[in-house]
Amino acid sequence: MTAIGLSNGDARIVVRPDLGAGLCAFDVHHDGVWQPILRSVDPATAHPFALSNILLLPFSGRVSGGGFALDGTFHSLPRNLETEPYPIHGNGFSAAWDVAFRSTDAVTLTLSSEGPGPFCYAARMTYRLQGAGLVMELSFVNRAKIRLPYGAGFHPWFVREPDTTVRAPAGGVWLERSDHLPRAYEAIAAHPDMDFNSPQPLPARWINSWFDGWNGKARIDWPGRRLAADLKASEALRQYVVFSPAADADFFCFEPVTHPVDAFNLPGKPEAHGLTILGPGEGLTVSATIAAL
Repeated sequence: MTAIGLSNGDARIVVRPDLGAGLCAFDVHHDGVWQPILRSVDPATAHPFALSNILLLPFSGRVSGGGFALDGTFHSLPRNLETEPYPIHGNGFSAAWDVAFRSTDAVTLTLSSEGPGPFCYAARMTYRLQGAGLVMELSFVNRAKIRLPYGAGFHPWFVREPDTTVRAPAGGVWLERSDHLPRAYEAIAAHPDMDFNSPQPLPARWINSWFDGWNGKARIDWPGRRLAADLKASEALRQYVVFSPAADADFFCFEPVTHPVDAFNLPGKPEAHGLTILGPGEGLTVSATIAAL
């Protein structure tokens, strides 16, 4: 285990290059003390889903049917977690990344991956502290000899408190089945407790849904701490996932992503749902900034 701590005096993070280039903490100095924006976890944790942020590539979410078809060829994708019946979130979140650059307030990590399945890619991830904020930029290039549908995203676990509210305008929401694959797509208006078009408390129940029609901007407020954070995502990240298991959970996930769960196998072409078809040597860059207020 090798953890890297960065601080600029206004913000600080802890990075685990060996565990998917994930985060163990993102805190800001507010009202004279360090306060968490993302949940703070044991920097020696061994499981990526116990982190504060993971990277989603070369796709986000679960993939049904054992894989996907493109250009007349079926590509198998193996299961990657014993507890999951479907492959989930690609492999970037569980791989060991190399440190390419490090300073007091920034770190760049790289990964060369053979797999999962047909995917072959080179990736570069930079975390940079900027005032009381965190800039995350992820880029990757298709190194396979064929065209493939790529996706990406960020999966942060934010602190959840009883008075936490979220604002993230959206037009529609995908609802999940019991196995967490898509069940139906419906208008936000049909689900008032998931309507984040104006500041809204998180539902007092399990939520694990993905939203589209997003403008890439969100606001999270913790009134009891007189603290808020603005999240801004790049153009390719125009969908988001909200996950939290219950009202008494101390976290919730707000995940800017390029595509909904199982976009490979939803009706229509993969690119119609946010995946990007990359030819050999072509690449994609996504970024998100979380700035405390």
